[in-house]
Amino acid sequence: MKRSEALELLKQHVTSDQLLRHSFAVEAAMIAYAKRFGEDEEKWGNLGLLHDIDFEKYPDEHPHHAPELLQGAGFDDEFVDSILSHGENMDVPRDLMERKCLHAVDEMASFIIAVALMRPTRFEGLKAKSVKKKMKDKRFAAAVDREELIASMEDMGMEFAEHVDIIVNGLMEHEALISQDGYSLLG
Repeated sequence: MKRSEALELLKQHVTSDQLLRHSFAVEAAMIAYAKRFGEDEEKWGNLGLLHDIDFEKYPDEHPHHAPELLQGAGFDDEFVDSILSHGENMDVPRDLMERKCLHAVDEMASFIIAVALMRPTRFEGLKAKSVKKKMKDKRFAAAVDREELIASMEDMGMEFAEHVDIIVNGLMEHEALISQDGYSLLG
C-alpha cells in the first residue's frame, strides 16, 4: 500500500493531532531504520504510520482491534503481526528486525521530540548526549519507561548514540515531508 493510502486509512481512525504527530514520528524513525538496514522503506514507514491505528477508539484494548482495521484494508498477516508485536502481552514474537525496531522507536521518537521542544534550535544540533541527560531526569516525560527504551534498543543490537542519531535524522527529514500536508512533528 502506498503511503498516501495508508495516511488516508489512518485519518479514518485517528483524529487527534497529538496521535497523528506521534504516528508521523514513528513513521519517520521506521523509514530511517529501513534505510539503515536496506529494507523496504514504504512498508516500514507504513508500520510506523499505522502502529496505533486503533488507539484513539480503543485505548484500553490497543492494539487488539488493529487486525480488523488493517486486514480489511488489505494488509497481510505478517504486517498485522508486526503491528501487534509492539504491544505488550500480545504473544507475537519480536523475531523480525522490523518488529524489534517498531518496539524500540515507538516511545523513543516521541521522547526525542519532547527533548527537541525544549531547545531553541529544536532538532538542529540535537545530540545523543542531550537526550541521555533528559533520560536521567525522571521528572521529564515521567510516564516514559527508561528501562524499556534501553532494553528495546539493545534488543536491536544498537548503541544509544547511534540509535538517537538515526531517529533524529529521520525526524528532521520527515518534518519537511509532512509539512507539505500542513503537519509538524513539533506541534
